[in-house]
Amino acid sequence: MAQVDTTAAPLTKLSEDEMMLKEAAADFAESAIKPKVHEMDENARLDEDLIKQFFEMGLMGIEVPEKYQGGGGTFFMSIVAIEQISRVDASAGVFMDVQNTLVNNAFIRWGSDDLKMKYLPLLSNEKVGAYCLSEAGAGSDAFALKATAREEGDHFILNGAKLWITNAAEAEIYIVFANANPDAGYKGITAFIVEREMDGFSVSKKEDKLGIRASSTCEILLEDVKVPKSNVLGEVGKGYKVAMETLNEGRIGIGAQMIGVAQGAFDAALDYTQERKQFGREISNFQGVQFQIARMATEIEAARHLVYNAARLKESGQPFVKEAAMAKYFSSEVAESVTSLAVELFGGYGYVKEYPVEKFYRDAKIGKIYEGTSNMQLQTIAKSLLT
Repeated sequence: MAQVDTTAAPLTKLSEDEMMLKEAAADFAESAIKPKVHEMDENARLDEDLIKQFFEMGLMGIEVPEKYQGGGGTFFMSIVAIEQISRVDASAGVFMDVQNTLVNNAFIRWGSDDLKMKYLPLLSNEKVGAYCLSEAGAGSDAFALKATAREEGDHFILNGAKLWITNAAEAEIYIVFANANPDAGYKGITAFIVEREMDGFSVSKKEDKLGIRASSTCEILLEDVKVPKSNVLGEVGKGYKVAMETLNEGRIGIGAQMIGVAQGAFDAALDYTQERKQFGREISNFQGVQFQIARMATEIEAARHLVYNAARLKESGQPFVKEAAMAKYFSSEVAESVTSLAVELFGGYGYVKEYPVEKFYRDAKIGKIYEGTSNMQLQTIAKSLLT
């Protein structure tokens, strides 16, 4: 079992580079994102100028090597930035999370030199990416997908539909999973790089969601999409491996989102309890409220340690699958409980859109669902302990 050196610095202690990125991301979230949060939530779309600023800030290619015009940073730095952005807006947080922990990571790990040289500079500086795995009948059972890829000369012809695709509306580069040999079951699944302008590719229905409303979640349609064989990511028939290993890393990103959401709700509630007066004094003076605050702070810190631990393990090349599952599972539980308590501490004001905690509460729920439900995380954890 993977161990962390207990003589080392605390998991939450950041290096100078990590601290600089944390502060830059936090400042960007407060100054550029926060003023637009309510409008983006109401309109259910990200602000276009804000998307450009994400690229200008270097937040869309943090881990991409400098030779591909990326930030040359680390996986852990991506996690720190995702947390800070999500502390203000989970929609913006998942926008950069998918780009860094799923799309870019998949290219870095599985892309040929030509694919890296062609696409990573674009993904780092101007083009949004999306990760297209789920289908109507393939959610937790991810490899029950029906999308097909038929070999034809020097191309593959893709047909099918993808559902619940994050960043689909803004993206121009898509990692699409389809089965090139359905008779072989999951061993036929292959990852393809598809560009938005390819004939037969289209972005269809956009979902009207409970939370993370500014983040686009759409259906993707594939109708005889002609994809060059050179656009296979990894190897033909190895798409299941690309998907599973990338998602293991992505779950740490979801954990970062959730501790950001929980922290944002907690910060708002903490300030409010020191301003709101009842019975002649601030409600933070009441022991019942103090206990709630203490519980929230403790849960957030515990979740942060789990997320940071998983990220440090991944970055150091040690096994981290169980730890990633624990981080995602627990952080999403904490986000749901903390945001719920925050609404209660605000009282009636917590239930209206004028105050921020009702949005944090809505945004928290998705953490227990996407990139592997809580039950799937528990299954992963149990398997690692019982085998």
